[in-house]
Amino acid sequence: MGLIILLIVGGIVGWLASLIMRTDGQQGIVLNVVVGIVGALLAGFIVTPLIGGAPITSGAISIQSVLVSLLGAVILLALINLFRRGAVR
Repeated sequence: MGLIILLIVGGIVGWLASLIMRTDGQQGIVLNVVVGIVGALLAGFIVTPLIGGAPITSGAISIQSVLVSLLGAVILLALINLFRRGAVR
C-alpha cells in the first residue's frame, strides 16, 4: 500500500514541479512520476535531516514532507534543464 501512495503522491509532486518549471508539455505522466519520486528521494536524504521531520518515502505524508518533496523535484528539474540546455528557465 505504501508503494501505491508513493506513486500517487510522486506523480502529483512531479506534475506540480513540471508546472512550476514550465516543462509540463515536454513530459508525460511517467516522467512526472519519476521526477516526483526522485525529487522526494533527494529531498528526503538532503533537506529533511536539516529541518527535521519524516521524508515522504517513509510513508509519513504531511504538508511539510510534500513541500520538501516538491522543492526537491523543482531542484531536480532545474538541474536537468541546466545540463540539457545550459540554462535554467
